[in-house]
Amino acid sequence: MAVLVPAMARLVWWQALRSAGWWRQVRWCAALNVAVLVAGLVVMGRDGAMATYAGLVLASASTVWWTGLR
Repeated sequence: MAVLVPAMARLVWWQALRSAGWWRQVRWCAALNVAVLVAGLVVMGRDGAMATYAGLVLASASTVWWTGLR
């Protein structure tokens, strides 16, 4: 997920994301995705909850926006 979201975002917003570093976005996405997974595991008590998956999507999209599109 941390690799796919920045890569797919570059297909759509390639001009806007030209100056944003791809590896920087991947690192931030990976770090936030790990935090979301750990938080989901602690809060839900198990892995694989749909709320955790929704949090992963939200965290990845927010990271791409914050690091490149704002």
